[in-house]
Amino acid sequence: MAAGGPPGPRAPDCVTKVALSISCDNLLDMDAFSKSDPVCVLLMNSSEPHWCEIGRTEKIQNCLNPKFSKTFVIDYYFEMVQKLKFEVYDIDSENGSLQDADFLGELECTLGQVVSSRKLTRPLVMKNKTPAGKGTISICAEERTDNRVVEFEAAGRKLDKKDFFGKSDPFLEFYKQAETGWQLAHRTEVVKNNLNPIWRPFRIPLQSLCGGDVEKSIKVECYDYNNSGSHDFIGSFETTLSQIQQASQTYAAEFQCMNSKKKQKKKGYKNSGVIVVTQCKIVKDYTFLDYIMGGCQINFTIAIDFTGSNGNPSSPQSLHYISPGGYNEYLAAIWTVGNVIQDYDSDKMFPAFGFGAQIPPSWQVSHEFPINFNPSDPFCAGIEGVVQAYQQCLPQVKLYGPTNFSPIINHVAQFGMQAMQQKIASQYFVLLIITDGVITDMDQTRSAIVNASRLPMSIIIVGVGGADFSAMEFLDGDDGNLRSAAGEAAMRDIVQFVPFRQFQNGPQELLAQSVLAEVPGQVTSFFKTMSLKPPHGDTPLPDLSASAPPQ
Repeated sequence: MAAGGPPGPRAPDCVTKVALSISCDNLLDMDAFSKSDPVCVLLMNSSEPHWCEIGRTEKIQNCLNPKFSKTFVIDYYFEMVQKLKFEVYDIDSENGSLQDADFLGELECTLGQVVSSRKLTRPLVMKNKTPAGKGTISICAEERTDNRVVEFEAAGRKLDKKDFFGKSDPFLEFYKQAETGWQLAHRTEVVKNNLNPIWRPFRIPLQSLCGGDVEKSIKVECYDYNNSGSHDFIGSFETTLSQIQQASQTYAAEFQCMNSKKKQKKKGYKNSGVIVVTQCKIVKDYTFLDYIMGGCQINFTIAIDFTGSNGNPSSPQSLHYISPGGYNEYLAAIWTVGNVIQDYDSDKMFPAFGFGAQIPPSWQVSHEFPINFNPSDPFCAGIEGVVQAYQQCLPQVKLYGPTNFSPIINHVAQFGMQAMQQKIASQYFVLLIITDGVITDMDQTRSAIVNASRLPMSIIIVGVGGADFSAMEFLDGDDGNLRSAAGEAAMRDIVQFVPFRQFQNGPQELLAQSVLAEVPGQVTSFFKTMSLKPPHGDTPLPDLSASAPPQ
């Protein structure tokens, strides 16, 4: 998302829906002549300090180790901290009122912690944070979606010639049978001037193609492309996914492309060509949550700009000046983005680097020094550790220059290259660069980004202060045109730039939403392109022989 003006009140896109199932063990026994009758209430925190009840489970009679059958289905947003509170009560009244209920304990956590754990088990605590006996609560997360896709390889044979001075420029359209009629599900690319085209392999979500029902009719139409937009109809056929699969198992599924108007006019008409499906395979289309819940770690690295253009940190005019309230824009960016991303890193140890400063004892300029001054262990414990290391580092370095990005990008890219050797989607790296100014090594930075675009890596740039950030917007190649100085194109867009000033007067959470919104798509698109599966993601596909859609 390139910055172009003040952000509108855009609602973030829901990544998916998540079903939460709850169980408890060793609950407090509040009933004199029986056991507790527990209910679990789920609350969500939308704005401090307000909690809103999302729902509650059924009551389970006489049970200190309940497994609730009711699940909570909620929208999941990667770029937001979604605070959850699970409160457990012993309900004795017939009407289920909480007013007279005994409190058995609670757990506060984030949805990010739950989905990254797959199963989160924590002790229950009372309102004063003391242990609720030996009681524990377990929350399991399950993505609610049919995320299978159909992989196709298709070709045409002896298609009708439609162009006066050439052959035909054929493409295919796949249609799903819906209540409102035929609904377009996919369109292939155009193969120019060819009556025997071979289309590139393509994928169609199973839900989009047939609603998950392999016996449901599918229509395939073939057209000759015209620049005018009035494409010439070549022919069509109807089939089912089940028929295509069965026929393609032996060699290939062949379908006669029929044109009813031509058949009426022309005696001896056979067909307008043949469409050959050489592959039709149903596979699981891994989502962002599949990778996270399958064991993929998001590794978060922070890089801070210590160049002289920030101003003397002891001056209130400096961007590195820390106000009496403990605030500056660098700290705000670290807190806001870090609070979201930390839920996806199991050890909560974050490497943090500085660039553009003269560092002791030699006072040489460095563009990738650990802010804790420990090159063998640059990790900080949690976001709090990063903040503490930054505050301690400031008075020990001399702000200098120039503003070089490529060393720190290449530094993180080395770990991405190591992760690629594992041949599974086990690691992904997010580099947060917080800077105040114009890049000095633009050519080297472009080359570093083009190289990193082939690795499991994303780069987030937050611009602080009032500088001209047009160069940063150029790196945020949403149009896919970013190239190295040598002309090599980036494989994908991995840079997200946002100027901090757009969010100075609004809720800080909007900054995290803006800079992290593209990360789930970048993670999944990279691993899919590389055909990498989650570490624990090899779940068998359901049997598709039945006609009913999966439940």
